[in-house]
Amino acid sequence: MNVSNKTNSDSVAKREPMRKLTPMSALCMLCMSVAAQNASSPVSKAAALAAIAPSATAMEAVPLTAQDLNAWLDGYMPYALHSGDIAGAVVAVVKDGQVLTERGYGYSDVAAHTPVDPKLTLFRPGSVSKLVTWTAVMQLVEQGKIDLDADINQYLDFKIPQREGKPVTMRNLMQHTAGFEEQAKGILSEDPKSLRFEALLKQWVPERVFAPGSTPAYSNYGASLAGYIVQRLSGESFDDYVEKHIFVPLDMKYSSFRQPLPSNLEPLMSKGYVLASDTQKKFEFIGPAPAGSLSSPGEDMAHFMIAHLQNGEYHGNRILRAETAEMMHNSPLTVLPPLNRMELGFFETNINGREVIAHLGDTQAFHTSLHLFLKEGVGFYVSFNSVGKKGAAGGLRGALFEDFADRYFPVAETVTGIDQSTAAKDAALLKGSWGNSRASQSSFLSSLGLFGQTKISTNAKGELVTPLKGLNEKPRRWIETAPLVWRDQDSHERLAAKVQDGRVVRFSIDGISPFMVFDRVPWYEDAAWLLPALYASLAALLLTALFWPIKALVRRSYGVTLALDAHALRSYRLGKIGAILMLAGLGVWALTVIRMFGDFNNLSNKFDATVRFSQLFGIVAFIGGFALILWNLWTVWSGERRWPAKLWSVVLVFSALTVLWIANAFHLIGFGLDF
Repeated sequence: MNVSNKTNSDSVAKREPMRKLTPMSALCMLCMSVAAQNASSPVSKAAALAAIAPSATAMEAVPLTAQDLNAWLDGYMPYALHSGDIAGAVVAVVKDGQVLTERGYGYSDVAAHTPVDPKLTLFRPGSVSKLVTWTAVMQLVEQGKIDLDADINQYLDFKIPQREGKPVTMRNLMQHTAGFEEQAKGILSEDPKSLRFEALLKQWVPERVFAPGSTPAYSNYGASLAGYIVQRLSGESFDDYVEKHIFVPLDMKYSSFRQPLPSNLEPLMSKGYVLASDTQKKFEFIGPAPAGSLSSPGEDMAHFMIAHLQNGEYHGNRILRAETAEMMHNSPLTVLPPLNRMELGFFETNINGREVIAHLGDTQAFHTSLHLFLKEGVGFYVSFNSVGKKGAAGGLRGALFEDFADRYFPVAETVTGIDQSTAAKDAALLKGSWGNSRASQSSFLSSLGLFGQTKISTNAKGELVTPLKGLNEKPRRWIETAPLVWRDQDSHERLAAKVQDGRVVRFSIDGISPFMVFDRVPWYEDAAWLLPALYASLAALLLTALFWPIKALVRRSYGVTLALDAHALRSYRLGKIGAILMLAGLGVWALTVIRMFGDFNNLSNKFDATVRFSQLFGIVAFIGGFALILWNLWTVWSGERRWPAKLWSVVLVFSALTVLWIANAFHLIGFGLDF
């Protein structure tokens, strides 16, 4: 499961270094004409790989042997963990149907100095769990129990509303194109009595904010929904089903989705950390369990990789037919060519001209990646039990995969840019504010999007400037290599944009393009003008609130009275109260959101009373405060006040109107408890 929205974007790209978890990173995020175009003119996998395969002669590869790989990892990992303040990690690599190596590094329990055992120590791979869920779905597809393109409502005992007259299909769920907004409530908890995924699914269906099949928007809810369908159609609990039909045939005897863990597995569970130098975290209960609750050691995950690399078979035991595995691995949805695409559950992380499918995953403590080099028969898995200093685990897992590919499957390449004049014109097309498709849009959490928008600009040379940073903590250096396709000079990352009617309407980068894109923010939600307006408004309201008692004390010290009649004096005082109310309304909401994401246990029903108070107080503060300030304006201008008072009354009204606009646009005024 990814608790990266992210808006969050875990940073915005999963291969970006993770900073300290931001609200939406903790959740962490195409129009129909594009979908139609893709359907009529599909981009083949061969064509996509050709787009990233350089024409230069390949460099000499280092032979992938256990001896070389172990020496390379043993030189790479210990220093990486130490410098990143990461407690422990597990790495598993498979090749040609066998485990090539499995290595444990650091500690599963820092205080007890318990080393990581790759065969036994359980890690939480987060959203990599979805691959097990999607495998279960495909088992039912080949049995004829699930139609990938049918309305999923026929498999449910509750209803998913249509969007633009179109239902959600299982293919939509597997490719994260059902159109669901982000859901945060119930996603993580330390409470063993937290709601099970079945109850969470029925408690609230996230609003469908995109037309089905049109826009990648990563959804834990969608994956959890798929697990529920597996449970209903199989007649077995989800936990029982995956154990019987996936874990047993793959000899994954130490793996489990169960929460809490069975008593025989609990002693094997690695502790989780933010920093290795900090105290350990408690066991995390994942609300949408089929989306991220797996606990598994490195060796078990190696067995899972082998099965998928061997077209559904592990040492004579078959979990999928070969044609079903091929369908799962090679059914791409092309949204932004030539970037990586979503398959059925897996997503592409193609590199060096190699066909690679993968999944990444994050909980609060654990950070994982799994990559399958399909033609080479090689699988690479790494998982960390800590976030690390400045989010080191996020950048490390991406760098480790790229360095592995560059060592054992390298190519010689030269990044060549197009002419400077054309590049400058193309870069200018991307200037502006952009919002992540993975975001909360119908609840008060949409307010986080105001501060999480991605701003793109150009420098004096006309080069593209983005807030995305590389592992070196410096801004990425983008070179346009083809029309509206850029390559980072220092990594394998690419950025591509889509033009519609002469205007760029969407872009993404390789690290997230299969399941998240960036669309232009509508003008009425654009942080480019809203944030400056908000800061100026807050300054005006704050000055009004602060100078009211200060001026009163100054007048008292000089024995001067305020020369206003009773009506004007009342209006004067109520205007100041209105300013205080507006500030208090924002303050209450800010405190509420900080408390929610400072402790993920508050992302639950038990926090409903606090949310309800914030909503009720917000309505009084924002609407009542604006009314009082507006009344003050009318009184000042209908009386005989001097021009400074009249001017300031206008400033206050515009300030209050800005706050009211933001409160309304970002759902700080409302009653819903679903978020």
